[in-house]
Amino acid sequence: MKDILKELAWRGLLCESTRGIKEQLKKEINTLYIGFDPTSDSLQIGNFLTILMLEHFHRFGHKTLIIIGGATGMIGDPSEKHKERTLLDKEILLHNTHCIQKQLELFKRDKTKLLNNYDWIGNLSFLNFVRDIGKNLTINYMMAKDSVKSRLMAESISFTEFTYQLLQAYDFYHLYIHENCPLQIGGSDQWGNIITGIELIRRITGRTAHGITFSLITKSNGTKFGKSDNNENIWLDYRKTSPYKFYQFWLNVSDKEASRFIKYYTLLKKKEIDHLLYNHNKSPYKRILQKTLAKNMTKWIHGEGNYKKSLKVSNLLFGAEPRRSLASLDEKTFLSVFQGIPNFQIHRCLLQRGLSIIEALTDNSGFFFSKREAIRVLKKKSLFVNREKVDDKSVLNENSIIANRYILLQQGKKNYSILEVV
Repeated sequence: MKDILKELAWRGLLCESTRGIKEQLKKEINTLYIGFDPTSDSLQIGNFLTILMLEHFHRFGHKTLIIIGGATGMIGDPSEKHKERTLLDKEILLHNTHCIQKQLELFKRDKTKLLNNYDWIGNLSFLNFVRDIGKNLTINYMMAKDSVKSRLMAESISFTEFTYQLLQAYDFYHLYIHENCPLQIGGSDQWGNIITGIELIRRITGRTAHGITFSLITKSNGTKFGKSDNNENIWLDYRKTSPYKFYQFWLNVSDKEASRFIKYYTLLKKKEIDHLLYNHNKSPYKRILQKTLAKNMTKWIHGEGNYKKSLKVSNLLFGAEPRRSLASLDEKTFLSVFQGIPNFQIHRCLLQRGLSIIEALTDNSGFFFSKREAIRVLKKKSLFVNREKVDDKSVLNENSIIANRYILLQQGKKNYSILEVV
C-alpha cells in the first residue's frame, strides 16, 4: 500500500499529525472520521476539501465515518472565532441538519457511515457527563488550547463554548469504542480539539488514538471560508451560489491560488498536475489551471449539463458581441448569472419614447444620487450599459431591455447593477 501521508504532503495538504501515525496507517486498514456542524443549510467549498480528504483515504483502502454535529452544532465551535456565537434555534438546526445530510449523501461512498452525534450526546445526563467524562480533563489542560486562549485575549468565553472541545473529545471517544475508529482528521483549526479527544481516550482506556490536520482554503484576504460570511462564500447549494457563479469563481482565481487549488481540488495524479503546471507557466494567459478547475469542480458539484451551460453563458458574455450575446439570455439564466447584485427600478413607459441616460440613472431610478455625479462618471466613459460603453449623450429605450425586463449596468470592471423595468 502506498503512503497516504506522502500523497497529502506533495499536494500541500498535510499540516500536523500525531507521533506514530505512519506506523498506525501501515499496519492495518483504519477507520477515520470527520465532523460537520450544521451551522448553515449548505456546505461550501471549504467543506468540500474535507470531503476530498475522505476520498484520498478511501483510495488508500481506509474506512470512513462522516459525523453531522446535531449536538455540537447546538453549542458552536469557538475555534478562530473572536466573539461568542449566536446560538441557533432547534428548528433551524434541524433544518440545517436535514440539508447538510442530503448534500453529504451525494458525495459519500457506499461503505461510508453517516452518523449524527445527537444520537449519543442528546440524551446524556449533565451530572453523569461532568462526573464520568469531565473529570478526565483539567481546566488547565483545556485553557491551554489556542481556541480558548485566543478568545480570552480578545474578550471572554462562555462556559457553553468552553465545553465544546470536551463534547468533540467525547465524540472521538464514543467512535473509538463503538466504531473502532482510532483516527480523526480535520482542518488545521481543529488540531486542539483533536488532541483533546486523543487525551480523553488515553486517560479512559489507556490506549492511543491519532489525528491528522490539513490545510484550510482561504479567501484572498487570508481568512478561511466559513459559514458565517454568507455574502463571501462559494456554496455547494445552487440556490445560494448559482452554477454559473460557481464556475466563474474557479475561472477567476489568481495564478497563485490556482497552483494550490489544482492539487487540493482534483484527484489528478502528480504527473498530470506537473504537466498542467508546466503548460500554464509557459502560457499563463491561456489560464489552463483555472479552466481545468472550473470544469472539474462545476461538473463534480452541479453536473455536466450545468457545466456546459455555464461555459456557454461565459462565452456569450465575454465574446466579441456582448450586446447581442446578452440579448439571447432568458430571464432565468440572466438572474442566475447576476444573482444578488444591487437592483434599481425604472418604469417601462419612460423608455417607450427614449430617455436620456442621465435622467434614467438619477431622477427615474436613483442609481446615481445626483446628475452632477452621473455626468462626471459618464464623461469618463467608465459606465457600461449591457456591456457596451456609454457617454452622457446616450439614450435608453425599449431596445435596451434584456429578457423583456432588465438593463445591465456596469461601473468599472466588477461593479454590476440591474435596472429592473416595471
